[in-house]
Amino acid sequence: MVFSSLPFLFFYLPVVLLIYKLTPLKLRNLFLLLASLFFYGWGEPVYILIMFLSTAVDYTHGMLVERWRSDDRKARLAVASSVFFNLAILVFFKYWDFIAGNVNALTGLNLPVFGIPLPIGISFYTFQTMSYTIDVYRQSAPVQRNVITFGAYVTLFPQLIAGPIIQYKTVAEQLVSRTENLEKFVSGVRRFIVGLAKKVLLANAIGELWDQALASQSLTVAGAWLGLAAFDALPSLSAPMAWLGAVAYGLQIYFDFSGYSDMAIGLGRMLGFEFIENFNYPYISRSVVDFWKRWHISLTTWFREYLYFPLGGNRVPRWKWVRNILIVWLLTGLWHGAGWNFLLWGLYYALFMLAERLFLGKWLEKLPRALQHVYALFVVLIGWALFAVEDMGRLGAYLSACFGGAPLASAADGYYLMSYLPMLLILAVAATPLGKRLWDRAGERAHGVLLPVLTLAGLVLCTASLVDASYNPFLYFRF
Repeated sequence: MVFSSLPFLFFYLPVVLLIYKLTPLKLRNLFLLLASLFFYGWGEPVYILIMFLSTAVDYTHGMLVERWRSDDRKARLAVASSVFFNLAILVFFKYWDFIAGNVNALTGLNLPVFGIPLPIGISFYTFQTMSYTIDVYRQSAPVQRNVITFGAYVTLFPQLIAGPIIQYKTVAEQLVSRTENLEKFVSGVRRFIVGLAKKVLLANAIGELWDQALASQSLTVAGAWLGLAAFDALPSLSAPMAWLGAVAYGLQIYFDFSGYSDMAIGLGRMLGFEFIENFNYPYISRSVVDFWKRWHISLTTWFREYLYFPLGGNRVPRWKWVRNILIVWLLTGLWHGAGWNFLLWGLYYALFMLAERLFLGKWLEKLPRALQHVYALFVVLIGWALFAVEDMGRLGAYLSACFGGAPLASAADGYYLMSYLPMLLILAVAATPLGKRLWDRAGERAHGVLLPVLTLAGLVLCTASLVDASYNPFLYFRF
């Protein structure tokens, strides 16, 4: 079940909210646990067992850490055991087939490849549960002795399958006692509909342009490239169409994922929770470092707190700092998917991070702001091509088309540009703080009149679009 679906909007959500509000306060976490398990099991009932396993492993290890507080060696062993179990689950379901397939190809072995479908959201909730035990050890989060309350945290449906990654320490108090009032509920409804509109009206619309760019790319595998694949791109994908496709994908994934985060934050407010923000207008960035302070904030925060700082951060000799950056970004790439393109994507950003912090950043600061924006967007768009095209042969052909390995124009370029130009302009403006600034200037009186109208109109338009359309992917569900 996804948020942008009619069953969720008009069956699951109203029923859950009604029962939740009627449930006594002491039983609300139990109800949230059951409702969240139903939500997750809607499409994958068997994978509920993984949720039970993750909950049991980290609840038990949190208790062990607390019990062995006076014996640091045992407490560290409990943390290490928790991390091992969590990563073992993640590696088996997400990475084993990738590892086995490549080992078999390189060595001639016959390691089993299981072909098990990836459990939805496993990367998100595995990182959440793993951070709990670490924070209990660091004493930055209290141990949770109530398994129902801990289970409600692990399975909390608003952010279960695509984040944001909620650290236990940020919601520990809210799990025990949270503020619920009409104002907060209404704010949550509005935030949810904003996210729904981002997803349904904006991301879906521009996503079709990206699909057209991929459809216009035809490949013939004819050798070996980097030992993996080769390509011979037929002249069906022009350079302008390749760049237009990269722009479309960049906008699609932003409005898709930030829209989901908005919906998660809105749902949390309806239930009395406050979740962290996950995006801060990343496309107004003037550097790669700035971009990653604004994009998927909960993930970069997680890696910074639980990997980069423990490795020593930047308070180590330079070579170790370079090592730390490479480790963090290669693992960030792998977190997104089991594929060589994701490793390449992580390495790509690691190199730009290093370059900006070593020498490029000082040079960028001397440029006009407009050129800084152009630089950042150029790097990010190439990054999205690396991210989106998982087959290495197709990826090579796509990048080749971007940089001169394709016709400079085709008959279809003008058609697609003119067809999608109004939407591209709307999305470009919507990706900046301009709309928020204009809204803030409108004043409270205008807000009182326009808010209910815009909220209702957004829900009606999204519903009409969902009834009429069959194209409704959620890009981050595969992670």
